[in-house]
Amino acid sequence: MDRPSSDRPSGERRSGSPREGRPQRSASGQPIPRAAARRRRDDGSEQPRPRRPRDTPAGDADRPRRSSARPRTDDAPRKTRRTDRPGPPERPQKAAAPASAPATGAPPADGKKSARSITRIAVAVVSVAVLVATGYAWNQMTSLENSITKLDGLSLGSGKDGAVDILMVGTDSRTDAQGNPLSEKELAQLHSADDVGTNTDTILLIRIPNDGSSATAISIPRDSYVEVPGVGMTKINSAYGSAKEEKRAALVNEGMDLGEADKESVQAGRDAVINTVTGLTGVEVDHYAEIGLLGFVLLTNAVGGVDVCLNAAVDEPFSGADFPAGQQKLDGSQALSFVRQRHDLPRGDLDRIVRQQVFMASLAQKVLSAGTLTNPGKLSDLQNAVSRSVVIDQNWDVLKFVEQLKDLSGGRVQFATIPVVTEQGWSDDGTQSVVEVDPVAVKAFTEGLLGEKNADGTVAFLAGDYTVDVINTGTVDGLATNVSRIVANKGYRPGETGNDTNATVDSQVLAATTDDPGAIAVSKDLGGLPITADTSLPPNTVRVILTDSYTGPGSISDSGAQDSQESDTQETPTPPAPRITAGGTGPECVN
Repeated sequence: MDRPSSDRPSGERRSGSPREGRPQRSASGQPIPRAAARRRRDDGSEQPRPRRPRDTPAGDADRPRRSSARPRTDDAPRKTRRTDRPGPPERPQKAAAPASAPATGAPPADGKKSARSITRIAVAVVSVAVLVATGYAWNQMTSLENSITKLDGLSLGSGKDGAVDILMVGTDSRTDAQGNPLSEKELAQLHSADDVGTNTDTILLIRIPNDGSSATAISIPRDSYVEVPGVGMTKINSAYGSAKEEKRAALVNEGMDLGEADKESVQAGRDAVINTVTGLTGVEVDHYAEIGLLGFVLLTNAVGGVDVCLNAAVDEPFSGADFPAGQQKLDGSQALSFVRQRHDLPRGDLDRIVRQQVFMASLAQKVLSAGTLTNPGKLSDLQNAVSRSVVIDQNWDVLKFVEQLKDLSGGRVQFATIPVVTEQGWSDDGTQSVVEVDPVAVKAFTEGLLGEKNADGTVAFLAGDYTVDVINTGTVDGLATNVSRIVANKGYRPGETGNDTNATVDSQVLAATTDDPGAIAVSKDLGGLPITADTSLPPNTVRVILTDSYTGPGSISDSGAQDSQESDTQETPTPPAPRITAGGTGPECVN
């Protein structure tokens, strides 16, 4: 073992010290020339390495081995000496100096940093990167808060019903958020007609519990036949335009300039949509967001494209949708065609809604991913897209809202559609094909999305987290379908629905454990069915077994179900829409 430098005789060399790798000397002490022993002058020529005194002065025994007395040949900053030059092959490596030896600043003898040092450096680099990215993201959010267009005077709620409820509508506007006309290039990307409309073809009610634990975006079909305050029964997508036009005409009759009247009447249109959605769902809207056609294009491009998957190839000229089957990445213009197509789809507007949902789920995955949130360029593009195409209400504190959702994962962001009686309904005057909805069922559905509460007010479970299978083992036709629609209307994910010839003793609810909160809730919703443990069922899955003795909701003895079954003999019932989340490993394939 090497001795401490203070005890080492003068001239003794420590193995692995910075002096190792110097030119070797002959027996007479003369240096043996080597290319490695030369240094470059400032002008590019070489000079021999200056000799260093072999002996350490007696008074410098405690001085570190790298002496400040070493001659320098230029004014360049001192560089770390190379340690990868091998020593004499015949000289064995000596043991490292003990911990008590003075620090020499030399790296280990093998010329590599220790694993611990490398780990510390890696952690430091990652920490700095995270801090920089986080700080940049926060600065971007602050900048977005200042640049986004905000509206005042809307009829909004207070958020005291246990959730933050956001109404997001998509309009076919040909202007940006500030009212500026779009450029010719931007208009060409929209695949839209030249006429300007005011319909709201996308209507989403987003429910977020006050604890920020989940988010459910509820789609309302554009052709839903509903009561619009001041207008009467009509399609919900016309509420905005009808109220706006009525207000605009009144202002013009009062002598207001046509252009000014058009701007002033927009608020009446927005209020009409807000009040209509509240009347249909029973939900008090707390915040309002509006996005134009350009927003779909800009947001998609900002995240580098959005992945979707189609069951079959499509070529539909009205929307510009021309896509092969299978998974693919869409740019902004293609994404707009994807979400707007409704012709040539098996379920028409309902399939169009599913298109919009899988697109938004994929977009949410991209936005929530680290690759987007830590990329300054993408954050900047997102800010530009939002500031140009999104309008929100004046009282919406975006920074506080983002902080509330900081722990929200993609799997807790889900998309659903309000329960539909039939998509083949007709308006009261028989002139319009509409989507028939039941406001009572819609209200029960939206209320169920907040989940069952514990005694302390926390969420015990969310209906949307559970998949419910319904199996009919009796002889009553359509019983499983009827009950499946009922549980789906309460917010559960519809699972397997069918018949089974293996009769059971009685109707019951199966779950992995008898104390499963979802099973308890389903049992309560279906009239108090007994719960039986079935360990073969996966978590968050409930199976309902029905026999002829079942008398709960959806049975023949239930008057509401009888009416429903009578109508089912005339029309094909609309199955519950699939529940889509922003989690998973890839986009769900759709029509």
